[in-house]
Amino acid sequence: MASIFSKIVAGEIPCYKVAENDDCLAFLDINPVAVGHVLCIPKKEVDYIFDIDNDLYCKLMLFSKAVAEGLKKVCPCIKVGMAVVGIDVPHAHVHLIPLNTPADLNFSKHVAMSQDELKALATKISNEVKI
Repeated sequence: MASIFSKIVAGEIPCYKVAENDDCLAFLDINPVAVGHVLCIPKKEVDYIFDIDNDLYCKLMLFSKAVAEGLKKVCPCIKVGMAVVGIDVPHAHVHLIPLNTPADLNFSKHVAMSQDELKALATKISNEVKI
């Protein structure tokens, strides 16, 4: 069965897209731990990030770097943190989270954002990402 992320890639489920290329897609997390929390995924469904072939893995990391650079321009922070957890959704993904303190990387807290806020933020980040 296709993961929720594969359904997003297929256009069956909408997302707040911030970047896309032939191999990867980046979109806002709808249950963010911080304003600007982005998920970067390979379009090919692979459950475990370390099962991704080396070429696609490198493409995902370079894609994530470009998204992080655009994200930092829109969401002022000391650094954009990266986390790979891989438990909740059986589709490899990278979390990019604007950080000002280590405590900002806390998956047990969430920030409430309206659909309008998510849409506006996705557009701003998208305008800054250079893929």
